[in-house]
Amino acid sequence: MHIAPFDNLNKPIVDVDDQRVPLNYFNIVKLSRGQVFEYRVPGYETCIVPATGVVDINVAGVDFKSLGGRREDVWDGEPEGVYVPTNTQAQMVCQSDEAEVFVAGAKYDDVLEPFVVRAEDIDRVQYGSDDTKTHRKIKHILGQKQHGKVGRLLVSELYTVGQGGWSGFPSHKHDTDRLPDETRHDETYNFRFRPNSGSGLQMLQRVDNQPGDAYHIVDGSTICIDNGYHPCAVLPGYEMYYFTILGGFSQRSLVQYFQPTHSYQVETIPGIKDMIAKFK
Repeated sequence: MHIAPFDNLNKPIVDVDDQRVPLNYFNIVKLSRGQVFEYRVPGYETCIVPATGVVDINVAGVDFKSLGGRREDVWDGEPEGVYVPTNTQAQMVCQSDEAEVFVAGAKYDDVLEPFVVRAEDIDRVQYGSDDTKTHRKIKHILGQKQHGKVGRLLVSELYTVGQGGWSGFPSHKHDTDRLPDETRHDETYNFRFRPNSGSGLQMLQRVDNQPGDAYHIVDGSTICIDNGYHPCAVLPGYEMYYFTILGGFSQRSLVQYFQPTHSYQVETIPGIKDMIAKFK
């Protein structure tokens, strides 16, 4: 499901109990210097990640100062994040001229402790190759390092390396809970392109070797992955980024099921097994 860019007025783009991805929550908050935004999401743990700008965060009386720092776009430095427990009041105050802030969430009932993830805490993975057209970089904000501190939520930033190429390949899905072969994880993306006139393609192939759906994605597009195999690609001459939210149904660790037709390429793409291991 493709949601075209629009002015969401700081209201959720993917709200609680969404019919497509009920395990996910997603909001984009845009603020000017001194502006304040507060929220509380019952039944969902969340993570605050500035796309650009700097914000001070307060979570139930705990302060996390000067979160973020990217000025131009999501390529301009490293991400940072603050974990907000389920049904907990969070406040952000803009400390830069402007800020654009992602709020990612996953359904979870237990109330844990808030914490901050600074740039030096990010878990980075780079894999693929130019030859295989799969070269990309991943920055895990809530990843393997935070496994014991988070309930069901995984939050990452994914970048194509170079201009053009594919992500999410070999095609995989994670829409059915059938351990040990696959977990159900609802997934939501928000895309950015450099230059921002770039665009790409998001595929959703529901059944192996059967025609599926395809969406033209542009700068600011949101994609909700409800089911099916879901690779994506960027036009030649452009770089692609996507903010990634995964919410697990029965566990936090992601188990991907690779499309049988293409699964042999897990053995041909450099570093992909390291990438798979990091989604824990």
